[in-house]
Amino acid sequence: MGQGNPFDVAGRDSATGHAFGQSGGADAEHAYAVGIDFGTLSGRALIVRISDGAEVGTAVHEYTHGVMDETLATSGAPLPPEWALQVPSDYVDVLKNAVPKALAASGVPVEQVVGIGTAFTACTVLPTADDGTPLNELEAFRDRPHAYVKLWRHHAAQPHADRINALAHERGEPWINRYGGKLSSEWEFAKGLQLFEEDPETYGRMDHWVEAADWIVWQLTGVYVRNACTAGYKAVRQDGQYPDEDFLSALGSGFGGFVRDKVERPIVDLGERVGSLTAEAAGWTGLPQGIAVCAGNVDAHVTAPAARVVEPGRMLAVMGTSTCHVMSSDVLAGDVPGMCGVVDGGIVPGLWGYEAGQSGVGDIFAWFVDHSVPPYVYDEAERAGVGVHELLTDQASRLAVGEAGLVALDWHSGNRSVLVDHELSGLIVGTTLATQPHEVYRTLLEATAFGTRRIIAGFEDSGVPVNELVIAGGLLKNELLMQIYADVTGKALSIIDSEQGPALGSAMHAAVAAGAYPDIHAAAHAMGKAREAVYTPDEDAAAAYDELYAEYERLHDHFGQGENNVMRRLKAMRRRVVSA
Repeated sequence: MGQGNPFDVAGRDSATGHAFGQSGGADAEHAYAVGIDFGTLSGRALIVRISDGAEVGTAVHEYTHGVMDETLATSGAPLPPEWALQVPSDYVDVLKNAVPKALAASGVPVEQVVGIGTAFTACTVLPTADDGTPLNELEAFRDRPHAYVKLWRHHAAQPHADRINALAHERGEPWINRYGGKLSSEWEFAKGLQLFEEDPETYGRMDHWVEAADWIVWQLTGVYVRNACTAGYKAVRQDGQYPDEDFLSALGSGFGGFVRDKVERPIVDLGERVGSLTAEAAGWTGLPQGIAVCAGNVDAHVTAPAARVVEPGRMLAVMGTSTCHVMSSDVLAGDVPGMCGVVDGGIVPGLWGYEAGQSGVGDIFAWFVDHSVPPYVYDEAERAGVGVHELLTDQASRLAVGEAGLVALDWHSGNRSVLVDHELSGLIVGTTLATQPHEVYRTLLEATAFGTRRIIAGFEDSGVPVNELVIAGGLLKNELLMQIYADVTGKALSIIDSEQGPALGSAMHAAVAAGAYPDIHAAAHAMGKAREAVYTPDEDAAAAYDELYAEYERLHDHFGQGENNVMRRLKAMRRRVVSA
């Protein structure tokens, strides 16, 4: 378990001897924490003043290898469809590059930094040796795809997720209802079962199946524990237990020890101190050896306190390449359709933390611009001195609701909630020879808002009220998109007043681990930032969207609930052709 508050009654760090709030150490007004956000393509470090959350320095480091979804970087070998891998050394390079640059940009004396916190995409998971060495770094495994990090958007384990879900319902496993009735192919068990069946040698060599959120803390402290957030949401840990050995054995002979041998570790609560920054990690980062390192966290979940979303009834939507919806409630619902999980204290202590999400949002807009927009639009944007997204947004903003005559399904990267099916795919209905690019663009914006409305409906129908949406992430800059979300959902939209939500939230948890605040609630009120009700629904637009949303729901149910499985059949056909 975690070590609790590392400060004694005098406010002295028992691991380092540094005093918090006394001479010779950083006092509360001049103490700082570092938050690091490990995203899909890069990692960002942020230096934050603990007294008020002021962000004083930041830097970004792009991953050298990015996302490997077509070929393996080491060998050039092609990867099958739906794979998405990363190289773990890219994460360490963030520590070596972004943190020192952020510290330099801040001008903060290094001795005033008292803690470091991290956030990661999830479920992003990797196989390691007993000492934490990723298997891809072992010569014998460097050309094996299964030895690398499986990124959150690795969806090739959908058949394995289907089997897990079917068996759970067949056996009446009680934990399946805590996940909306379905585990996602993105989560640890489906990916682990895929590894077990497709590469038994790599599985046998693996000592630990590690969430990247915990692996990076392991590199910083030399201590391997599991954080309560990813253990609950991504590794199916409920009421202190994982799925039992009998269930796992029924999935495959030899898989019964998966939890016992590969997964299980001591659990540390969010905001708890895992250990102290090692000498090696201090050399990478330029930070003082011995400062507090808190438990790892998920990028969306850690953003909630940064946006002051720590009370029931408020849903945070972290909108970027995908969207993660998180909220805390004093209600434990029996079954919220398609939720990614409900975990006691999974977001903030003392409340049930719910998670849902959409697998593609910003990625869908980028796909359309990168692959479907004709050259004349690029020329027009260049003449106007704006980007293509900006031009299409401006043109789309002049359309009335329904004017495009189109409706779309936002499943270009599958459906995370509420259907939990990554065999589904995107759809646009209503195109004609007169359809213009900006009309399609607006339709895709609307489709993602409809997806969020469907998620909210699932919560509210299950007795978990959603009174307000709070938005974080890069997409909040698109004012048209924000107004569409307000009109479609009928909810007021508040927005986080920071461009670095996950990094800020990580720094806040580091402040708690360093003893600056008693809990994350206190840190949220002191350091969090949000602007209330920035966007409110337009009554006329909301009424028009009700009609359009009804068409979305008909398509949603027809293609997503078994009436027409054409999307699954087409993906199966593609796999057969590609692998032939």
